[in-house]
Amino acid sequence: MIKKPAHHHSLKAEMNVVPYIDVMLVLLVIFMVTAPLLVQGVKLELPDVAAEALPTDTQQTILTLSVVSDGNYYWNVGPEVDIQSRSDQAVTLADMTSKISQIKQKTAGIQFFIRGDKATDYASVVRAIASLQQTGIKDIGLITEIPDE
Repeated sequence: MIKKPAHHHSLKAEMNVVPYIDVMLVLLVIFMVTAPLLVQGVKLELPDVAAEALPTDTQQTILTLSVVSDGNYYWNVGPEVDIQSRSDQAVTLADMTSKISQIKQKTAGIQFFIRGDKATDYASVVRAIASLQQTGIKDIGLITEIPDE
């Protein structure tokens, strides 16, 4: 009687990492594609609560933009922050952007301040800031009022 040799297969202690590498590469591609899309926003440097008003250059021209709750935009151009008078107004965001862009081109070294009514939608103020930034205006100050105590 002929005996067949017995094959002894030993267990391998190696881990098959090929599927894990495939998953890792897919995740890497997903993160590389989505990361640039997540970097959106409006850059603002908000003051501290106890901050004092910053001194302004008296020789500079100041544009004070007011965003009202009804969707209109009013602004005043002058030597100081003036929230009472109005130099011009606009009903749409595109109209406001084009008019302020023309003022920016005519006036060198102009400072921009924006303020919003309490009832104004936050998105309206952010859209105004973003449209000003698209015209090349980088430094925009926010105006608040001292609360009544």
